[in-house]
Amino acid sequence: MFLASSAKPIDDNLKKLVEEIEAQSLSLSVLAARQFRYSLHQTSVEVNIKEPRQFNVLEEFIIRAAIEFQPPPTEDELASVLGLDSIFIQTTTATLRTLQTLSATSPLTVTPEGRSFYEKGSVPQPPYPVQLNAITDPLSDKITFQSESLNETVINLPDLADFITIDHTIADIASLPLEEIQKSIQVSALALHVPEEGKIVTSYKVLASTQKIGRKISLFVIFDALEDKLSIQIRNGKQILESASNWLELLHTEGKISLQALCKLSTETINFEREAILKQKNTEIEARLENIRQKVLETPTKAAGKVVGEAIQLRDRQISQAFSEVLNSAKNQLLIYSPWVNQAVVNETFLALLQKLANRGVWILIGHGIARREEDEDKPIPPELEKKLRAIKTPDGLPCVQVLWLGDSHVKEVIVDQQIHLCGSHNWLSYRGDYLPRGESVYKVTIPHQVQEAYEFLANRFQNHAQKLWENALENRDYKLAVECLCMWGALGMEDIALQKIQQNNWLELLPVWLNVALQGLKSKNIQADSASFKTALLLLSQVSIEEAFIESLQQGWRKVIRAIATNNPQTALNLLSDDVWAQFLRLNIAQKSDSPADFIL
Repeated sequence: MFLASSAKPIDDNLKKLVEEIEAQSLSLSVLAARQFRYSLHQTSVEVNIKEPRQFNVLEEFIIRAAIEFQPPPTEDELASVLGLDSIFIQTTTATLRTLQTLSATSPLTVTPEGRSFYEKGSVPQPPYPVQLNAITDPLSDKITFQSESLNETVINLPDLADFITIDHTIADIASLPLEEIQKSIQVSALALHVPEEGKIVTSYKVLASTQKIGRKISLFVIFDALEDKLSIQIRNGKQILESASNWLELLHTEGKISLQALCKLSTETINFEREAILKQKNTEIEARLENIRQKVLETPTKAAGKVVGEAIQLRDRQISQAFSEVLNSAKNQLLIYSPWVNQAVVNETFLALLQKLANRGVWILIGHGIARREEDEDKPIPPELEKKLRAIKTPDGLPCVQVLWLGDSHVKEVIVDQQIHLCGSHNWLSYRGDYLPRGESVYKVTIPHQVQEAYEFLANRFQNHAQKLWENALENRDYKLAVECLCMWGALGMEDIALQKIQQNNWLELLPVWLNVALQGLKSKNIQADSASFKTALLLLSQVSIEEAFIESLQQGWRKVIRAIATNNPQTALNLLSDDVWAQFLRLNIAQKSDSPADFIL
């Protein structure tokens, strides 16, 4: 039997978080958890920001005259035309020259910058200073900016640098090019450098020497029984630091760090735990199926005199009929695991049924494979069949059916809407093509806690696979693969996770995809109109430029989402359109200036 939690090298103040991690999935086991301290570097800087304001009437007339009159007028000539005292013209032109909108020569001449601002209907204001703090993180090798300064506190924890070689060579902030500072400020979501609005950081200077600021960090060693994989996770509180986690895993793979030194976890202990956990996993699966068999022999589960679930046994011809009825009943989600998939079952009729489900908002996840390695499969899914399954789209053009090789399992399960569970000896997506009785049996289970237990087990396999594919998509910046991952998370009701990944990796090109994933969820009521994810997604608009290649699909996506929410929840839709959000909608042409929020949701 594997080690009890008390015998594992787990810091006392991390035990609650360890319980939360393990509660996420039956397959996860935290083998070690330890806290460390490490140092951030903080540098106080001052940036100068220039942003435009609207022209007043006289400014606009002077610039227009300088552009359109031939020859351009002098100040006195313009004053005579307008019937004004020349002092008014001279004062205004002096202001425009200070702002580099007019040249210092006479007659009046508009500078190239002045022409640019005139076309936008605005004039630049004198730059103003803003004090910020540049935070350099050696673990992520990133520089971020924030308004508030970090406070130094005494942290009595082991220094991570005593166990791992951390590159403390930090970039000299004062020597960085302005473009890099502008980009870092932009991704820090401070709304101080927004070129499309004419708001630009024009210069910067370092105000004080760099400080070292101690911070707590937690290290977790986690074993996933489904993937048979050991992973190292670095967290700041509950937030997973992906780049730091990936870096430590790489160091461990290369033999450059010791888990024995880091968290008193020997190779022998890891191997012992692995074998014990895998054995326990197989025992739990068999126990779950045996429990279902026993429930068939019992009376239906009741609550307050009402039947709330039952387990019934189906045989031979009953199975096909039940399978068809269960699939047709799906409202938002269909999960299937079948070791093999062939065209005898997945024929044109079956494909048409899946497309019908997709049209009404149902996500479909199909897992397959029995061998431990995909290349060892005796009967792999035919490529042309997989292509047909992947061709099934949502009404908004997203891949609705995800076909995934998960492997290493002979279970045959179907779970619909987390309410109905079919399991047994029937190969759901494959057989030899005849319909003769084979003595097969299947259990149809509607007992809530047992359906949920089966769902968590299977959903976790899909979730782990999605995470693995996401890492590949990030590494290769593979947009198509990233879209598949978002659809998988959407199918599992994890739209918030999908959005979090986009935000963490600044992959804003995927926002229109996320909106279409959310639309499918709204259609099937798998995502609620008041989901906090919508507010988070709206906050990201400040980081989007009107020049983005994906701007048109983003505009269409938000129009559809807001109106889909408004269909049943008009007040919820209006609540999302705060003044700040509405300003972003106008800036990005999601809404027109002639619109009002109330009109927009109609």
